[in-house]
Amino acid sequence: MSTDTSGLTQLGQATELPQSPEEAVLERVPQPRAGERYLVRFTAPEFTSLCPLTGQPDFAHIMIDYVPRDWLVESKSLKLFLGSFRNHGAFHEDCSVMIGQRLRDLLDPEWLRIGAYWYPRGGIPIDVFWQSGPQPTDLWIPDQGVPPYRGRG
Repeated sequence: MSTDTSGLTQLGQATELPQSPEEAVLERVPQPRAGERYLVRFTAPEFTSLCPLTGQPDFAHIMIDYVPRDWLVESKSLKLFLGSFRNHGAFHEDCSVMIGQRLRDLLDPEWLRIGAYWYPRGGIPIDVFWQSGPQPTDLWIPDQGVPPYRGRG
């Protein structure tokens, strides 16, 4: 089964990291298994952004799960989009929800969720969870498998 990639601008070519999430171009491809329901998972264990007040780096393990309808996110564009946060100053909550909303708006998936597991700064880890609606009950959706931060405990 062939997927039309003719409209893609980043896949298969040298592409510079966008300077901000607003500049980043997220691309999509037609879902090749129309009518088939399944879960797609992306894991970004080395996500970084900047604290908007101090400019210090913040680190997170980001999990993206979605059930496609008509579109799949093109993975190189997603990688570049996530990388564009490296120079972006925003609070953990804003980064996490922005990722989910951009993907929802691009893909119009049946369902999408973001689990953003932020490493501690100032002694407090912040985990942010966002989803586009109720979780499907008739589809296997595994746990994201990222344990809560326990420090030395």
